[in-house]
Amino acid sequence: MRIWIVPELTLVVLMFFLVITFQMASTAGEKNEAAGVNGATAKILFEDDFSKGADKWTFTDANAWEAQKEGENGVLALKARSKYKPAVRSPESIAWAKDLDVKSFVMDVCLKTTDTVGGGHQDMCLFFGRQDAEHFYYVHIAMKSDAHANSIFIVNGKPRVSIAKERTKGTAWDKGYHVARIVRDADTGVIEVYFDDMSKPIMKAEDKTFLSGPVGIGSFDNTGVFDYVRVWDRKP
Repeated sequence: MRIWIVPELTLVVLMFFLVITFQMASTAGEKNEAAGVNGATAKILFEDDFSKGADKWTFTDANAWEAQKEGENGVLALKARSKYKPAVRSPESIAWAKDLDVKSFVMDVCLKTTDTVGGGHQDMCLFFGRQDAEHFYYVHIAMKSDAHANSIFIVNGKPRVSIAKERTKGTAWDKGYHVARIVRDADTGVIEVYFDDMSKPIMKAEDKTFLSGPVGIGSFDNTGVFDYVRVWDRKP
């Protein structure tokens, strides 16, 4: 039997590479996780910072959207009002995430409005639970609350209906970026929406009509820019 004697320097180098390998493996695992609600750790199911374009999305009207750069930062711009006309009254400009079906989840989106018209219905929207073009949920974040604005809506084969049990009087848009969050518990039906302040929701609903589906971003009929989207599974 041959006996190998490892010189001291060689042993130190070997230990160094073992430590580096372990750290790289740990970092790779961390990239697939994110801080969830109340500090819980959850697996990332989908994320896009648009640095490589918009290949992860499908659009109601692709001509209304464009992958752009803000300096070195990639963004997805909803640059014009969509020409898509839905069969029932619901948002026109939607980008749906490809190859994604989520049930209970947390979704964070960094976004801003670029519309110069303003008004109480100036909005940006987040979508989830899509079954088809006439069946899904969406969150309408707008300046003023009424029957058709600043609420959580369901599109169920007929014009959208507000289902929010709680909501603020409106959401103040400006020219800067903001972070919007949806927390969806499909088991209980609870839907919570946050805007910048993650300690208190601006809207809350409870509905179990659609239990799973892809997520999306867009607007009812305004323009805006999306900096990143991240979705992770919600753990108890």
